[in-house]
Amino acid sequence: MKYIILVGDGMADRPLKSLGYKTCLQKAHTPNMDRLAQEGEAGKVRTIPPGFEPGSDVANLSILGYDPVKYYSGRAPIEAAYRGIALNPGDVAFRCNLVTLKFSASGDMDSAVMQDYSAGHITTAEAAALIRDINRKLGTGEIIVFHPGMSYRHLMIWRNGKHGMHCTPPHDITGKKVGKYLPGGEGAEVLRSLMDRSRDILLSNRVNKERIRRGLNPANSLWFWGQGRKLSLPGFREKFNVRGALISAVDLTKGLGMCAGFRILNVRGATGYIDTNYAGKAKAALRALKTYDLVYVHVEAPDEAGHNGDAEAKIQAIEDFDSKVVGTVLDGAAGLKDCSILLLPDHFTPIRVKTHTDEPVPFVIFRSGGRHGSGAAGFSENICRMKNIPYFEEGYKLMNYFIKGR
Repeated sequence: MKYIILVGDGMADRPLKSLGYKTCLQKAHTPNMDRLAQEGEAGKVRTIPPGFEPGSDVANLSILGYDPVKYYSGRAPIEAAYRGIALNPGDVAFRCNLVTLKFSASGDMDSAVMQDYSAGHITTAEAAALIRDINRKLGTGEIIVFHPGMSYRHLMIWRNGKHGMHCTPPHDITGKKVGKYLPGGEGAEVLRSLMDRSRDILLSNRVNKERIRRGLNPANSLWFWGQGRKLSLPGFREKFNVRGALISAVDLTKGLGMCAGFRILNVRGATGYIDTNYAGKAKAALRALKTYDLVYVHVEAPDEAGHNGDAEAKIQAIEDFDSKVVGTVLDGAAGLKDCSILLLPDHFTPIRVKTHTDEPVPFVIFRSGGRHGSGAAGFSENICRMKNIPYFEEGYKLMNYFIKGR
């Protein structure tokens, strides 16, 4: 048996008046996902346990079959794992975003507004130059170290550091004054000092001077969040007796895969944005099935559009996911004798709120060689309102059901 998991990150949404009280998923033309829903087994799953902040880290950990209550240790350590950054028991990893803050005439951080959580989706090359400069001038070598990542997403490691402070994801506060969302609690003064000192360093860098000249948002501040200590997981192969490979553009998902013992397959042109190489991911997944039992395909684009509050872009990302990922996989899987496909979003990212929410998401399991027929008209959030369908209140149990049927 071969298994394929297709995750449209943040694809689920809430109805919008501008779309005739439909969601982006309902408005989008998705014949391939609709076919899976009509011929497969539809259900719903809670990927975010009660008390957890809704995020792709917790949600994808659940989908992979690991109980976040037992294993979750923070977002940044997962990304550090993919980057090969070794964490000792006392070390704390922080996600370090490059953001654009809009300052008032006073220049006071408390009154600044979160203008852009991604600094205009700054390129990886530009961001790397900025983070290297930050590390030279703010890093201590022994205690504070900055590591470049992809686009606006980077890491800071605090050796033997504090991790109990409250930090807010920057994509949760777009358009808001950041004062009450700045890090708070024990150790927060270190983070706030680094953020304050980063402003002059970043704006004096030639990368930002050039971005300003071109009319682009400058990366004028660091923003810390998602902190935690090293993540340790039992191997996926030992848990489920299948060999897994994972395809994603973002360090978070790849880090989860590495911690679980997956082979990480990188695809050229996979950007983590709406211009990603959708078809390349699907074709890589089909090739991987010749070697691996299970392939996990994660597409970030719908989530990014949701954070930007851009319904048109989200609809386009969903349609591209349907035609170029789901459609390509369906065509390729047609030649496989025994194949099961799991399709789902990891969480909601509603256009209206521009951030993640924690309600249950719809899923479909499609198995070759037979039709289940749950009665779903198509793949959308409406599945969650259907009666007499499987519901996994503990989301990590869905993987066992998908692979073992129980």
